[in-house]
Amino acid sequence: MSINLDDRAGDDDRMADGEKIVKTQEWRQAWRAARLEERLTNGMVRCHLSPRQCCIKEGRNGFCGVRGNRGGRLVTMNYGKSVHLTEETIETEAVNHFAPGEPILSLGNIGCMLNCVYCHNWKTSQARYVDDRHVYHYTPEQVVETALRHGIRVLSWTYNDPVVWHEFVCDTAALGRKAGLINLYKSAFFISPEGVEELLPHMDIFSISIKSIDPHYYKKYTTGWLEPVLEATKQVLLAGKHVEVSTLMITDISDDEGTAAKVADWVLRELKPTVPLHFVRFHPDYKLRNTTRTSIPRLVRAREIAIAAGVDQVYLGNVFGSEWTNTYCRGCGTLLVRRFGLNATVEALDLQGRCLKCKRPSNVRILPERRRRPRVSTLPAGISQFKVFDWHGDIRSLHVQALNAGQQEGRIFYRRRFTGAQQDTWRFVQLERGESYRFIVAKSDNNEIGPEFAVSEGIRVAQHEVFDRAHFPTLAIEEIGEATNDRSPLPFFPGNQVVARAQT
Repeated sequence: MSINLDDRAGDDDRMADGEKIVKTQEWRQAWRAARLEERLTNGMVRCHLSPRQCCIKEGRNGFCGVRGNRGGRLVTMNYGKSVHLTEETIETEAVNHFAPGEPILSLGNIGCMLNCVYCHNWKTSQARYVDDRHVYHYTPEQVVETALRHGIRVLSWTYNDPVVWHEFVCDTAALGRKAGLINLYKSAFFISPEGVEELLPHMDIFSISIKSIDPHYYKKYTTGWLEPVLEATKQVLLAGKHVEVSTLMITDISDDEGTAAKVADWVLRELKPTVPLHFVRFHPDYKLRNTTRTSIPRLVRAREIAIAAGVDQVYLGNVFGSEWTNTYCRGCGTLLVRRFGLNATVEALDLQGRCLKCKRPSNVRILPERRRRPRVSTLPAGISQFKVFDWHGDIRSLHVQALNAGQQEGRIFYRRRFTGAQQDTWRFVQLERGESYRFIVAKSDNNEIGPEFAVSEGIRVAQHEVFDRAHFPTLAIEEIGEATNDRSPLPFFPGNQVVARAQT
């Protein structure tokens, strides 16, 4: 696969308020016809993809920054334009009841139909800040080919938000389905009913972020509104899709008992008790940095409230080492799936997803045994140690990006380091000549120190610290050094900050 790894930086400028913007964005210069178009008078077009129903003049763009009017027609400027595809695990997407521990190929793009003040992916979700050097180009065929070659069965549409990538998502997901792949849609789901209908034939799993059940919250903190999100969620559940719901619990804004009770009540009334609910820990980012991470006791209390209300399975997200990331049988209490961070092991489920002890259905979908990554106990000749990484603070996941710049196939080897005598075997990723591949390594045990890597000749490696799941960092350790705090990842948003205040 040919990947553009140009390291040039965009030409920068600054607005009057000090916000840094990209002056030249070559990724905008090519576009193609978009779906859900309505042609209006005077050369205007209306986009029916999001509830905004943007009416766009010739040469202008909609709210998302990646759909616009060119020649009186609705176009998309981000088809095949992406952040780097990344192998992660399905738990990364707040999905605990479909193939626990399953590797996924995560795909994110640029632009968004919202502008949340706490966005963990603001550097790509807000199109004005996208730098050409962070944009990669893929075809649907390349995405499917990469997944199949690396033994991945699930394509995950994620990160900034897949809604604004609608055409590429539909085309690639359809192609993936023909090849036997499963499609997962991780979204804030601010989307029109027509947009949902076009997704339904291609998607198998929906992981939906319902940020609050308070309409005022949506308008104040996301620039969107609540009702379309709730209606779209009901629409996919009614269509028979696998649905899981998550709520980001923001410190002193939405981490209160009232939010937990309202979200749980809505899930019970409008969805069903068996829909898994995730209360997710927040880290300060974008315009909301003058605060702290969510208190874990508040997350635990939110879970207690939802369980007491009658939701079957309630989880904590972005939390390592908590028993409430595990799945337990609702009948006999047996540990069914053990999780530590983004790692999962099935302990007591049969192939039909039933508890091995009491035979109660768990509502967990189990896939047939997958092809696992090869392991070796010792490194082969010609492999040299590259570097080690130590877990620190809240940095307990790492994106590793490897480019094979050599003249033949190459490998990157990695293994975990532990305290004491415990020793891991080496896993390896096979890279074609010229291939750039990115994968996640996440802490798997309290006794784990961190990973170490070794590479064959011609392999170049960059490491990206990951604060939480579904967060896509754009700067490597090699550029900025290791994080000096575990509150907010770099780069910091250069504009004005907002202050967290509890809802009244």
